[in-house]
Amino acid sequence: MYLAAYDVAEPGRLRASLALVKGYATGGQKSAYECWLSEFEKNDLLHMIALLLDETEDRFALIGLDPRSSIHTLGKAVASTDPQTFYVS
Repeated sequence: MYLAAYDVAEPGRLRASLALVKGYATGGQKSAYECWLSEFEKNDLLHMIALLLDETEDRFALIGLDPRSSIHTLGKAVASTDPQTFYVS
């Protein structure tokens, strides 16, 4: 499980970054998304986002999350309902 977050200055790159990250995401909001990634998918996402972003204006973070951690929600947050393992066909 990874948390993908970005801050993109230009609207065109922002839309493209959103579309790219959402393609890997299982959930999230605004510019932070939860992504279950294999090693290949992680490398692919990092490669593709590097092609989209301007290093002088934009930021991207991909943070590995500890799968042993429990989920805590605050405010109006809703706990994830994704099962431990799921299939996409």
